[in-house]
Amino acid sequence: MNSLSTSTLAAAGRSTGVASAAAQAAAALVPAIAALAVVPARDADVPADAVAVVATLVGAPSADLVLVASDVLGDVTAAAGGALTTLDALRPALEAAGQEVGAGVLEASRTEAAGAAVAGAEVFALQDEGATVAWFALRVRGPQPPAPLRGVPTQRGSMRMLYDVDMVLTAELGRTTLPVRQVLDLTPGTVLELDRAAGAPADVMVNGKLIARGEVVVVDEVYGIRVSEIVNDEDATR
Repeated sequence: MNSLSTSTLAAAGRSTGVASAAAQAAAALVPAIAALAVVPARDADVPADAVAVVATLVGAPSADLVLVASDVLGDVTAAAGGALTTLDALRPALEAAGQEVGAGVLEASRTEAAGAAVAGAEVFALQDEGATVAWFALRVRGPQPPAPLRGVPTQRGSMRMLYDVDMVLTAELGRTTLPVRQVLDLTPGTVLELDRAAGAPADVMVNGKLIARGEVVVVDEVYGIRVSEIVNDEDATR
């Protein structure tokens, strides 16, 4: 086997591994009653007339992330009385999948016909006790960069193409976890207890990734964050 064939197979293996990890991350956050198993599938297996929720990750590499989960979301969105849309319900799953693909900005979610959305993509069936209840697909746009060598610093020049891309930063005071039934029962005046002590620094996030911490300040009657700490990759685990 020549070197070109070997490198092609290696790139394909990395692509499949990333797609599988993204599918696992998405499956964990699809609001289903039971945990969903991830099984490789074909784009032809996905019902062409179903509605797919798609979000594009702009980064290196860029990719389209696709979820087809209308069946599993039917009861959840119906119980919410229209307050929870399919786009909102699947956004956390798409964000989690995007983090597995790589650094970048996840654009707003949109809907497309499933047949066109998954064509040529790596597809996975999301199954509950052997029955497929949803689909995940990943289509990488353009060639993937080679995996960096461990211990060798990445050259900043490879990121120049991203310098003008807008990135959304969010400040997070804390989190809490609630079952869907309690989320649907929320009313004005409900107090949610977060996992952060009063006075603790807020987290500064980019695309769901922790990059800094700081204190909440007010600048000209507008909230702001005074950065007190830059978080390294080793310290970014929550």
